[in-house]
Amino acid sequence: MSAKKGGGSLNGFLDRGARLEGTLSFDDVFRIDGQFKGTITSDAELVIGDGGVVEGDVRVARLAVSGTLKGSVYAKERVELHAGARVFADIHTPILVVEEGAVIQGPVESGASGAPRTEEAPKRAPAS
Repeated sequence: MSAKKGGGSLNGFLDRGARLEGTLSFDDVFRIDGQFKGTITSDAELVIGDGGVVEGDVRVARLAVSGTLKGSVYAKERVELHAGARVFADIHTPILVVEEGAVIQGPVESGASGAPRTEEAPKRAPAS
């Protein structure tokens, strides 16, 4: 995934050698090439670059991983694991793309059942 595919522009960047711990939220595309530990929440796209290491709870619309991710992932739209990605996480997403060379360990829920539930659908009256 890229900013062009997602339609957003780069909103922020955590470069190699930088370390951050806490809660992160953003509006467009955010890229991590450094180290982050904590909670990430956004209705946009997170990119974990090949040098990036993220540990914690990730709740985003779209996620692209080339680096390392440990924790849990709830993606509303899709998760892409690129060659070289190392993911040790619970993953919940409607669409999961795994390239050859990516490592994934942990439970995965994908397809319609893997879509994170944000709200319950209204109940319909039985047909007569």
